[in-house]
Amino acid sequence: MTTLVSETDTVTRDALAVLQPGFVGTTAPDWLLRRLDDGLAAVGLFGRNIQSPEQLAALTTQLRAVRPDVLVAIDEEGGDVTRLEVRTGSSFPGNLALGAVDDPELTHRVARELGRRLAACGVNLNWAPSADVNSNPGNPVIGVRSFGADPQLVARHTTAYIQGMQSAGVAACTKHFPGHGDTNVDSHHALPRIDADLSTLSTRELVPFRAAVAAGTKVVMSAHILLPALDAALPATLSHSALTGLLRAPVTAGGLGFDGLIVTDAVEMKAIADTHGIERGTVLALAAGADAICVGGGLADEDIVLRLRDALVTAVRSGELSEERLAEAAGRVRDLARWTAEGSGAGEGGAPEPEVGLVAARRALRITGAESYTPPTEPPYVAALTPMANIAVGDETPWGVAAELARLLPGTRTGDLGRDQAGDVPAALRRVLSDAGDRRIVAVVRDAHRHPWMTALLDALVAARPETVVVEMGVPQAPPSGALHISTHGAARVCGTAAAEVIAGRRTAD
Repeated sequence: MTTLVSETDTVTRDALAVLQPGFVGTTAPDWLLRRLDDGLAAVGLFGRNIQSPEQLAALTTQLRAVRPDVLVAIDEEGGDVTRLEVRTGSSFPGNLALGAVDDPELTHRVARELGRRLAACGVNLNWAPSADVNSNPGNPVIGVRSFGADPQLVARHTTAYIQGMQSAGVAACTKHFPGHGDTNVDSHHALPRIDADLSTLSTRELVPFRAAVAAGTKVVMSAHILLPALDAALPATLSHSALTGLLRAPVTAGGLGFDGLIVTDAVEMKAIADTHGIERGTVLALAAGADAICVGGGLADEDIVLRLRDALVTAVRSGELSEERLAEAAGRVRDLARWTAEGSGAGEGGAPEPEVGLVAARRALRITGAESYTPPTEPPYVAALTPMANIAVGDETPWGVAAELARLLPGTRTGDLGRDQAGDVPAALRRVLSDAGDRRIVAVVRDAHRHPWMTALLDALVAARPETVVVEMGVPQAPPSGALHISTHGAARVCGTAAAEVIAGRRTAD
């Protein structure tokens, strides 16, 4: 690609340094290695880049052969959002499960073990945790990714997670500032708006972020959300009032006093791409106070890197973006790279705990009806009522209890009912009853309260077969139903394991 910028001048290298791009493949493409040599300081990894821990370690070694201090970032929340275990489901429960247990020491241990595994693979920046207060139960994108709806609970677990992750030498990235929990729109698809006033924002959304700054989070990720109380025109990612006037401002001036790295959520998300465009959005974000631009979940090639680099260089040369602001941002990226390269925090906190995720998942279960429940003596039938997955979670990661039950009760059968198949509830009910035959039915749902077709089918199923077991793997809201009702507070593989143990009569709740 022909560009109008010099490949070697300081502004160009700084423009590359502030980008955190993704790429396609399980080895680094030649263009990525060239750009690392030119000044690119970070890369982002997604499920498509990972086959195994050994392969991932080889990939990060390949990157560091060109740039030893490269930041290798990943979106590894654990729970429903996993990249390390995208094909199998996570060995760690997500935030809502940890919040349900409400044991900050356990959250610290889970985060540290997750951080230890990331570090062993050469990953040194985790775009987690979510510090969003899930104040809107209908939120389509946060849900189980939040520790809960209580700001103080979210704050104490955000603190524990950050400290656990960073004790393993992996920088934590607290997101999505100033809080994505009260939205009813997914910013992957459109621009959400939150009409909370500043007082509500201060006592709800900002509480966990203040705790995160106090805990020493190395990175904060901005949200593509419009909060008119802060900025009537621009989403937080592009807003000087939000990033510089609030997040950066001294505590004495009513700000959060954060002096670490600010990274944007993915700039190609429609909340930015469809309103300002990715090049313009990148320039506005840097001007507002962001230090790094996340891109590459969808756009993942050299062209997007050069487009964003050139947009920044052009903005500096035209005077729209000051050279000093760009240099400051690049300096923060390099400072974080230096912290990770020096191994700061690594090795603290004790020995590996490979089973801590399952321990936490078992403790997170909330069970109704256990006192009168009799486990099946024959393999059951699992009816999975499957909603459309949000983009952050993805639809490639398996979820549910069928695979875990099949290990305990060989011969377990399963059937999947998606939204498109369940428009006719009587027909869907007949299908489940026919497929199940005489087997005990285990109905598995995910955020049933957000899907009327799901609640209607579940009600009909329990009415027809009162001995049905119900497993809610999303945010529990509706009253418990079924002969046995299990809320797992997330759909990670270990959550399925913990629920299957109870269904099969192998374990009661811890």
